[in-house]
Amino acid sequence: MCPCRLERRAERKLKRAQRKLSRARKGSNNRRKAKLAVAKVHARIADQRRDFIDQETTRITRESQAVYLEDLAVKGMAKAFGKSVHDQSLGMFARTLEAKCARYGRTFVKVDRFFPSTQLCSHCGGLEGPKGMAGLRIRTWTCACGTTHDRDENAEYNLRLEGRSIVAEGRPDT
Repeated sequence: MCPCRLERRAERKLKRAQRKLSRARKGSNNRRKAKLAVAKVHARIADQRRDFIDQETTRITRESQAVYLEDLAVKGMAKAFGKSVHDQSLGMFARTLEAKCARYGRTFVKVDRFFPSTQLCSHCGGLEGPKGMAGLRIRTWTCACGTTHDRDENAEYNLRLEGRSIVAEGRPDT
């Protein structure tokens, strides 16, 4: 199950359990039971998220000899895109992936968050791509050299090249 909507799916149960908790009298047995119900909902969400992350990171490390990951500003993304970013727990995913790569002897490189992976033309090297928040809506773009790029495929290619150059130069993981 994809972690991107785990918390949203459990929101109704969580809301109901928290409402019951807030209505219960402090110190009563019903409040203790309501507290336990809220904790169980949170634990289920955490377990599902952890399970998904564990499965995906294992799959990635088994299929890859080298993993190149863009170091993203999760707090900044959360301000721009809301709680869906936190629901995906990208930081935990990155830490788990790094640990598994180290355990299984895979190369793991974090590419700097300021590397212009989506703006850089993979054909001519020009910085012609969409910029800023408005540029996030643009999924395909054409460079001045005439090459048409899919935003995600171009970023993937550029991140792979940058990751390989970091490994070749022997620069430390950033």
